[in-house]
Amino acid sequence: MSALSHAVGPTDEPLLNLTIGQALRRAGQEWADGLALVSRHQGLRWTWAELDAEVDQVATGLLALGIAKGDRVGIWAPNGAEWTVIQFATARIGAILVTINPAYRTSEVEYALNKVGCRLLVLAPRFKSSDYVAMLRELGPERLPSLEHKVTLGAEAFDGFLPWQALRAEADRAALDLAEAELDPHDAINIQFTSGTTGFPKGATLTHHNILNNGLFSGRTMGLGPADRLCIPVPLYHCFGMVLGNLAALTSGAAMVYPGEAFDPRLVLEAVSAEGCTALHGVPTMFIGVLAQLEAGIYDVSTLRTGIMAGSPCPVSVMRAVMERLNMAEVTIGYGMTETSPLTTQTARTDPVAERVETVGRVHPHAQAKIVDSDGAVVPVGVQGEYCSRGYAVMRGYWGDPQKTAEAIDADGWMHSGDLATMDAQGYIRITGRIKDMIIRGGENIYPREIEEFLLGHPEVLDAQVFGVADDRFGEAVCAWIIPRPGATIDEAAVRAHCQGRIAHFKVPAHIRIVERFAMTVTGKAQKFEMRKIMEAQLRGVEANPA
Repeated sequence: MSALSHAVGPTDEPLLNLTIGQALRRAGQEWADGLALVSRHQGLRWTWAELDAEVDQVATGLLALGIAKGDRVGIWAPNGAEWTVIQFATARIGAILVTINPAYRTSEVEYALNKVGCRLLVLAPRFKSSDYVAMLRELGPERLPSLEHKVTLGAEAFDGFLPWQALRAEADRAALDLAEAELDPHDAINIQFTSGTTGFPKGATLTHHNILNNGLFSGRTMGLGPADRLCIPVPLYHCFGMVLGNLAALTSGAAMVYPGEAFDPRLVLEAVSAEGCTALHGVPTMFIGVLAQLEAGIYDVSTLRTGIMAGSPCPVSVMRAVMERLNMAEVTIGYGMTETSPLTTQTARTDPVAERVETVGRVHPHAQAKIVDSDGAVVPVGVQGEYCSRGYAVMRGYWGDPQKTAEAIDADGWMHSGDLATMDAQGYIRITGRIKDMIIRGGENIYPREIEEFLLGHPEVLDAQVFGVADDRFGEAVCAWIIPRPGATIDEAAVRAHCQGRIAHFKVPAHIRIVERFAMTVTGKAQKFEMRKIMEAQLRGVEANPA
């Protein structure tokens, strides 16, 4: 390390120069009889050899429908074995997998499919309150001109849709070998739509090389091997599930364990107990839910040791509870973004506890990180600035949007995150907030993360989100939404009393709401912009109707 906030990751282990299909073929041979995938809600268990064979059948079926290298194939479904088969089958023939958020509604799926020109879409008939078949019928072929094939999961038949079984053909290894011979690890293989707070989502375009190596190094950092079983309750449509889950398993021989279609803390703990899971992934809100459920039943978590907590800033108190109560002494914190495959930093299992609970670790292998000021100059260690990263994991760009790509990736290849961070002399990075989340109250810069950590110090606070709302006097005012612990009686007055005299007056929330839940994305990230919108509407209503 120098005196400047710039770090370079180790390069002693070489990058993989394989396609995802080649990596699966290797896994099917090296760990042929080893457990590869458990989908508990489907009652399904496959070895690596069985998964490889299933992927061959579906890849052959895709070729029979005319799907070829570079064609876009969408998947719009919750977690399940078929999701993973499509992920690997598209990679085997070079088709680009387009992951569609299960929460998307009609206008959003129309935009996504048309933006990238999807030729085939695999979908669940329905999920939660969404009827996917009805939505596609509402859109009709005239509004989805590129979509030629629609394939539904499950046994139910629908007019105008192919059943999943139609994709399963007798494996044609000659045709598959021919298709694979045309592929290059640097080919685009995945498009993931980023959920921006404004404007339309952007399609981050990732290669085999990007995501396979990110899976490799995240798995290495956790110490995963063929004896491990990785519980994956995070959604597969997001990098967390499909890269840090599926591809970390693929490159290490660990088994993928899906506890259910979507996150449910009871199903997670049942899966950990029944399957002897050694690793567990989740965002902080998921771990908070699992910890609460742990008190409501008898579960064996003795086999757990590691996993990744990522997706949003992790409260220190939650991290400590995960290490102690879930037996995850080797849990790691990861940080990154969809555009960087996703991780660029991660804590090590052997890092001192303080670094593992208070930082997001150090830069990943074959990556670089720097902290810069508003002029782009690298700041001294300990000084806050914007986190930027460079290396193999940076995306090819945003699909069909060179302007947005140029705004995100500078001429020297650095991806600008929009996150505020500091780097210490040992290279450990602390994420201190989001540039756009920063609250400016009467000229004072306020970072929500600092106040959230303080509020979580109250024994009756389970979770807290802090954000700014419009204010006529100060420009912005501090607002806090708080989820209390089960059985707690905390109210607004108690929160204020907790703050008074302990944090600066301008940081004390002007508006406090005790709530049951936050506005969330499917991946478990709090949507502050949605909460801000709701809160500002409520405040306008109060002003308009004082009674």
